[in-house]
Amino acid sequence: MTAHTYPVVLESLWRVEKNPLARNLMMVVAGSLLLWASAKLQVPVQPVPFTFQTLVVLLIGVTFGPVLGGATVLAYLAQGWAGLPVFAGTPEKGIGLAYMVGPTGGYLLGFFLAAVLVGWLARRGMDRNILTMAFAMFLGNLVIYVPGLLWLGSIVGWDKPVLEWGFYPFLAGDALKLLLASLMVPAVWRLLSGRGENG
Repeated sequence: MTAHTYPVVLESLWRVEKNPLARNLMMVVAGSLLLWASAKLQVPVQPVPFTFQTLVVLLIGVTFGPVLGGATVLAYLAQGWAGLPVFAGTPEKGIGLAYMVGPTGGYLLGFFLAAVLVGWLARRGMDRNILTMAFAMFLGNLVIYVPGLLWLGSIVGWDKPVLEWGFYPFLAGDALKLLLASLMVPAVWRLLSGRGENG
């Protein structure tokens, strides 16, 4: 017995009856460019600058689904591995593989895992109301933080204030992004439902 699955936002907004390859390639490129832009757009607040990258990662997973969302994040990571300055702090803090195995490398892995997870949850319909969407976003953030903190601690040493460097400063911003996503995606579904009912 298989669990019931639902279409994701992209499939409802842009239906393709046969061979969605062209659409999917376009979305992978567009999504990876959006990730690039979200890493560079920073709000200069203390103690760390605020970016929209985790929000974009999670929204890509939810709206594209687990396979296409994961592929989009992988394409973004491949761009960084190839030496393009797509990550936050590049090229100032290094580029390519040297940057990816640095202190923030675990968060990059978490991006991929989170996109796949929240995409999978969206396939189960958890993106259709505020509470379940908030829970999906919470799990997505958790999946970013766990490998991020484990890798950070292994690089800098567990005698250092790992949580103060890699967790606490981001909580307020991530809570705001979680709230935004939890309001936005169910609202999109309500609009799509109304469109379907009206025409």
